[in-house]
Amino acid sequence: MQELLTKKQAEEYLEQVRGYGSKMGLDAMRDLLARLQNPQSSLRFIHIAGTNGKGSQLAYLSNILAKAGYKTGCYVSPVVFDDKEKIQINGKNITRLNFLKLLTRIKAVTDEMLAEGVANPTIFEVETALSFLYFKQESCDLVVLETGLGGLLDATNVVENTELAVFTSISMDHMDYLGDTLQKITKIKSGIIKNGCYVITQNQKPEVLEVLKNEAAEKNCPFFQAELKELKKVKYGFEKQYFTYGELEQLEIRLPGKHQVENAQLAVKTIQALRVKGFQISDEAIRIGLRSTKWPGRMEVIAEKPKFIIDGAHNQDAAARLAESIRLYFKGKHIIYIMGILKDKEYEKIVQETYAYADQIITVTTPNSERTLKAYDLAMVVKEYHPNVTVADSLEEAIEMSYLLSTRQSVIICFGSLSFLGEVKKIMKKRN
Repeated sequence: MQELLTKKQAEEYLEQVRGYGSKMGLDAMRDLLARLQNPQSSLRFIHIAGTNGKGSQLAYLSNILAKAGYKTGCYVSPVVFDDKEKIQINGKNITRLNFLKLLTRIKAVTDEMLAEGVANPTIFEVETALSFLYFKQESCDLVVLETGLGGLLDATNVVENTELAVFTSISMDHMDYLGDTLQKITKIKSGIIKNGCYVITQNQKPEVLEVLKNEAAEKNCPFFQAELKELKKVKYGFEKQYFTYGELEQLEIRLPGKHQVENAQLAVKTIQALRVKGFQISDEAIRIGLRSTKWPGRMEVIAEKPKFIIDGAHNQDAAARLAESIRLYFKGKHIIYIMGILKDKEYEKIVQETYAYADQIITVTTPNSERTLKAYDLAMVVKEYHPNVTVADSLEEAIEMSYLLSTRQSVIICFGSLSFLGEVKKIMKKRN
C-alpha cells in the first residue's frame, strides 16, 4: 500500500506540478483519469461557464440543492482563502486527510506518467481529478462544476454526464486564449454543451445569445433563459436584497451588488430546469438556499468604521459591476481604493471603469504571482485618469495608508484580483 504523503510532501509535489505550467487540451487529463478508473463517469454534473458570476452561481445552486436534501459536490476555481475551498460537499471543505489520501493516489499515477515520458498533468488537472475522486468516494448526487478557463478545452470538460450547462455573463476576457470577439469567446465557452443536456443562460448581449442558441439547437438541447423583464418588485440593499420571480414572491439574498439579483434569478431558472428533469426541489429550499448563500471575496465587508470591503473585480465587466455597486450603495461617501491587478488583465479598462468614484487610490503589487503588474506601473496608468494616487511597497503599508487617509465614515475598497484578497484578510485579522 502507498505510504500517505505528509503535508510537507504534498506541498512539494504540488509546487513541482505548478512548475509544469498550463496548457490547453484534454489528452493529459483523459490519460490521468483513465489511470484513476474514470471517477467522473459515475457522477452527474451541472457545468458552469461564463466570464463573471460563475462563483456566486455555483454558491447559490449548491446551497439550494443541499437544502433540498441532495448531497452536492462543488468544485470552485479560483479560490480566495484556502486551497481546500476548491473542493466542497454541502458547503464543507474537503478534509486534509481526504486531500492527502487522494493526492497520494494521484501522485503515484503522475509519477508513472512521468516515467513513461507522457504529458505531465497541470496543477489544475491534478486538482480537478482529485475533486472527481472525492465526489465519487462520497457518493454525491450532483456536482456543480465551474470551468477554469473557457470551456471547450478546459480540464473540467472531460465530463460527459452533464445534466445542465449554465452560462453566466459572458464578456471580453482571456483574449489571448479564447479569441478577440464575443462570438469566438462564446463559441469556446459553449464547448461544455453536451448532446441532450439542458442549456440555461441569463441576460446576454445579442451576439452571445445567438451563439448559445445555435450550439444548443445543434446538440438537441432544450434552451432556457432568465430574462430581466421577468424580475419584479426588486429592492436593492447592501445587506439584504429582494425580488419576485414568477410565482416566487419576495425572494431574499444577502450578497450585495445589483448583478447578484440577476445571478440569483439565473439560479432559480436553473433549479426550475432541474425540476423539469424530475429533481424534487421545494420552493422553501429555494428560499432558504438563496437567503443563506455566502460567497467570500465578493463585495465582502471585513471591517467596520471605516467600512473595509474586498472584491474580486478583475476584468472590465466585473469593474463595471463594482462601479455600479458603488453608485448604488455609497453615493457621496469618501472612498479609498487599494488596487492590485495582474498584467495579463485589461488593467487600463478596469481603471477607466472605477477611477471616478475614488477620492484616493493606493496601488499595490499583488504577491506571489509572475503575472503581477508592479504597483508603480499601475500607478502610472491611474495617474492618467486620477490625480490622487500613491504607490505602496506592501499590502501592510497599503492598508495602513488607507486607514490614515480615512475617517470612520469612509469606505475602503480593495480590488483588482482575487489573488491577493486572502492575504489582505489575514493582515486585517491581525490588525483587528
